[in-house]
Amino acid sequence: MPKLFFLLSGENESLPAAEVKAILEAEGYSYSGAEEFDQVLRLEAELGSVQTVQVRSAYTRVCALELFVANANHSDIAKAAAETDFKAVLKSGESFAVRINRIKNYADEALNTMVLEGKLGKQILNGTEGTTVNLKNPDKTFIGIITDEKLVLGLKLTEITSKTFSERRPRKKPFFHPSAMPSKMARCMVNLAHGKAEALVLDPFCGTGTSLIEASYIGCRAVGVDAQKRMILGTRKNLRFFNIAAEGLILADSRKIPLFKVDCVVTDPPYGRSSSTLKSTTKQLVQDVLASSLELLGVGQRICIASPKTLNISSLGTELGYRHVESHFAYIHQSLTREIAVFEKVTK
Repeated sequence: MPKLFFLLSGENESLPAAEVKAILEAEGYSYSGAEEFDQVLRLEAELGSVQTVQVRSAYTRVCALELFVANANHSDIAKAAAETDFKAVLKSGESFAVRINRIKNYADEALNTMVLEGKLGKQILNGTEGTTVNLKNPDKTFIGIITDEKLVLGLKLTEITSKTFSERRPRKKPFFHPSAMPSKMARCMVNLAHGKAEALVLDPFCGTGTSLIEASYIGCRAVGVDAQKRMILGTRKNLRFFNIAAEGLILADSRKIPLFKVDCVVTDPPYGRSSSTLKSTTKQLVQDVLASSLELLGVGQRICIASPKTLNISSLGTELGYRHVESHFAYIHQSLTREIAVFEKVTK
């Protein structure tokens, strides 16, 4: 399988790489040799997986076919470039450009990115036949990432814009609530839960409908439950605004979900707001929702749930019989860090 690398968002330390892996797993793409640098994930996978990541991912910026990795100094980079067969990816008559991005301040003083672009451009030009440099509208772009004192260089396969997520941020929706999760975080949670086309995704606390919207955008069928009528009506308003038809919106106690089976669960329960925690403590509410969701899932299916870090949700889930797959942490403000936990049902 070809070597690929993904330039990741720096919005969270661990979620972006985990999201790419979860997308590949959900869509049945095998991968190997996964290695993480700062904001870069390297692995071997089918080329077809790149399009899937492009469509689904919230935290991926660029997907590229890896050509070489070298220590971030001019001599090692020049040597690696000399040993690379650029003719395999750049044909006669094609134009190209080289773009180098630096993560944070890695090799800041040692490497000037513009100088490096020029040097690599000359090497590629000399190592191919009938090619030209075109900085404005190239046929192909070679992208290099300086990170962790390495340069990862490859042929850019696709670039992903986050514009559509900003258009769906909480305050852009007709129905707003201050606790609403950002659309990118919700999309990532759907991916971590292995939601995919035609899968039935449940959010037992649908709130403003963000998770339902993001699940629908990647082809899932979505069902929302909430104990507050105004939230159900607000979710319906937001879904209509984005021309999304949910499988159902149910006014019900999220601890007693009136369903028989779903494919995955994605949810962000309310934290300590007595009007929305069904007169339970946050801990008890999360335990109850984990327990009720367990009854709806099949073996190997997942729930991705957010909770305050202080709750230690990984222990709550394992005590109920789930396998704790992973947890990620997102700082919200001084008094709240979210734990995004993924659990898998392991027995009937």
